[in-house]
Amino acid sequence: MQFLTWTLGLAAAVVSIPLLLLLYFLKLKRTEQLVSSTLLWKRAIQDLQVNAPFQRLRRNLLLLLQMLTLLAILLALAGPVASLFAAKGQRYVVLIDRSASMNATDVRPSRLAAAKAGARDFIESINTRAFFQLQESGDKVMVVAFDERSKVMCNFTSDKRQLLAAIDAIEPGDGRSKLGEALTVANAFAQSLGDEANNRSPLAPAQVILYSDGRIADVDQIAIAAEGLVFHKIGTSSHNAGLIAMQARRSYENPDEVTVFTTAANYGPQPVACDIRLGLNEDVLSVRTITIPARTAGTDETPDEPGKTAMEFSFLHPGSGVVEVRLLYEDDFDRDDAVWAILTPPRQLSVLLVTEGNPVLESALKACPISRLDRATGSEFDAMDHGILTAEQPYDVIVLDNYVPAEIPKCRYLVFGRPPKGIDVVVPGQLENQMIVDWRSRHAVMKYVNMATLFAAKTYQMILPREAEVLAEFNETAAVSLIQRKGSLFLLAGFDVLDTNWPFEPSFILFFYNALGYLGMQAGAVESRQLGPGDPILLEGLDSYQEVTFESPGISRQKIQVDPNGSVRLANTDKVGVYTLMPDEKNAQAFAVNLLDSQESHIEPAEELVLSGEIVRAESGQSIRAGIPLWPWLVLTALVLVIVEWMVYNSKVRI
Repeated sequence: MQFLTWTLGLAAAVVSIPLLLLLYFLKLKRTEQLVSSTLLWKRAIQDLQVNAPFQRLRRNLLLLLQMLTLLAILLALAGPVASLFAAKGQRYVVLIDRSASMNATDVRPSRLAAAKAGARDFIESINTRAFFQLQESGDKVMVVAFDERSKVMCNFTSDKRQLLAAIDAIEPGDGRSKLGEALTVANAFAQSLGDEANNRSPLAPAQVILYSDGRIADVDQIAIAAEGLVFHKIGTSSHNAGLIAMQARRSYENPDEVTVFTTAANYGPQPVACDIRLGLNEDVLSVRTITIPARTAGTDETPDEPGKTAMEFSFLHPGSGVVEVRLLYEDDFDRDDAVWAILTPPRQLSVLLVTEGNPVLESALKACPISRLDRATGSEFDAMDHGILTAEQPYDVIVLDNYVPAEIPKCRYLVFGRPPKGIDVVVPGQLENQMIVDWRSRHAVMKYVNMATLFAAKTYQMILPREAEVLAEFNETAAVSLIQRKGSLFLLAGFDVLDTNWPFEPSFILFFYNALGYLGMQAGAVESRQLGPGDPILLEGLDSYQEVTFESPGISRQKIQVDPNGSVRLANTDKVGVYTLMPDEKNAQAFAVNLLDSQESHIEPAEELVLSGEIVRAESGQSIRAGIPLWPWLVLTALVLVIVEWMVYNSKVRI
């Protein structure tokens, strides 16, 4: 037998038992009267003796019945659970899903709250070591909370108070649900620290108790025995419509023009008619009424497909700002009802041309919309401070014309001729008379560029690394390719434009136009302001040890200190919304954290999990308790004793 709340029972006993005994020591206040004889007053004399202070208690049936009633009530308060026939102590790993979909409110107040309540019931039911328990040790439980990342809330222990406190400390997140890391962490903690034989732990594998809605992204990658996992389904509804895609970008031709693309999805069985609102810096720019079709039912081999509606907004804004798109519709899940994008001022590209003299390249660059074009010879480029070029990046794009620099500062490069050293490109030699045989016309660099007529009298043969992206091919080697190395992006054209007929083709200027636009966008991507839940925010180039103010969803202004390297890293981005870092009042930088995950927006709970081909069906009831609670029987016993005491008291009064 074990007592779940023995401290409460003990505290009540310390207070109530002395009070009950004290009632039998109280001296009654009586009125003195003269009588002729005490023969008829013997019973009154006995009462005087009982109520005298410091008098030994006399045998009293009523006192005995009252003490037994009080004892039954105190034992009931201690929460006794019968476990005389329990087996040897087991080990359990309680996994609680805290991902975005667990914020759904189809189960009040939320799915996460329901999961925590179920886990608390399970913890209350486990066996702990007791004086009257015929087992070697009590059950041990480990608590792990997970979304895209896992967090051990409590290691294996039998302390119920510690386990319950760990469950209460789990907070909701807005990230994706991935189970693989949580199981890996749990298995690592579950390994025995004792001697092992044949690389096997002497302890039995821990039983996994999973509380989730089953919307797990990596469920098909998990290998676990079906009998080792107990799945408790949380949630009942699929009623949700939300935003699953969003992008805001400026027009390359007119940088003041901003176009916002977004997609709304409906996961319910009925079409949804609602309003969608576009805002900028908390001002409403546009409101539209849209209809999102109902989901399409899947088959045994294909999943359900949500109904989707794509929208496009355009407006003029030359400065920075926060764009918000919000779906004005009430459903059971609100984390995908709004998405944000951070607008930065239009970027005017600055370009450095490293050449010994090439009027064709210079003319092509001048024809593109750039704000600054500088020229340098190879020796002048090598003499520059490459540390400053890497740290400050005064140029968005560096064009190398038949020159291999001694050192490559971090930047975006458009290279004509032999590729630079140190980027894992092997050049066996040169090839002659090469024609284009294929090109990727849908890539941003090759859009509207007709390469069919390009002929190169000479070109370098290039053996590219596996991850390189080939955009155009000669008949014997790559003509144009993309490669990322050492934080830099290289757009390689392995030929001298003066050895080709390209300058006489219309596609020549289009290629430069696309290439500079693409490389310029990649320059902006280095300081991306669009993040997913859990992605860290990194801000560099600050003064060492200065304090930076930041604001995040649901949290007022707080201070964070810059590290000695002049950078600050904010890792607590579990909530969707806008995060603002302010090195000072005039230089605030905003970052948008959006869900944009179709898997999490599909909140319909799964009835089963398929783990490596094995089906684990959701449990229909609550977690099975390990013992039988005895407090109802003790309360019934106390009630019977009260009735007996009342009958005894009334019989004495009649006598």
